Amino acid sequence: AYKGKYRPKNVSKYDGDPTKIIYRSSWECKAFRYCDMHPDIVSWGSETVVIPYVSPKDKKIHRYFVDLIIRVRQSDGSIKTILIEIKPEKQMVPPDPSRRNATKTGRVSTRFLREATTYVVNDAKWKAAEAFCEKKGWSFVKWGEAHIRALNA
Repeated sequence: AYKGKYRPKNVSKYDGDPTKIIYRSSWECKAFRYCDMHPDIVSWGSETVVIPYVSPKDKKIHRYFVDLIIRVRQSDGSIKTILIEIKPEKQMVPPDPSRRNATKTGRVSTRFLREATTYVVNDAKWKAAEAFCEKKGWSFVKWGEAHIRALNA
């Protein structure tokens, strides 16, 4: 796993303790750099918003630490708040059901079960985030590899 501490260049833009910004992937690091340097992003934070959700895996309430919150200055001067989840694109879609029985015995593969579980838990988090944002008048988006590549192009 690719992880480390991000040190912002524009410390005043960061909401939270700028000495404790941890990225857990190269994509998160690139997204942090983009937020830090983009002139229209007036503030940003990493894992500063926590949303409760019910996991379909165990039916218990868990806490979802959203990857990013950004406040973006719009062309009319207003500020838009966006919560952002950074995920590999393959985790943003349900697993391919044609790979369900990818074992010699024809049983459901462990890999498929793991991918399906990951997806349904993530989907529960995202639905909770969408409802949370709707109440606040914010937006919720997911950034995959292609989106982050485009940001840093």
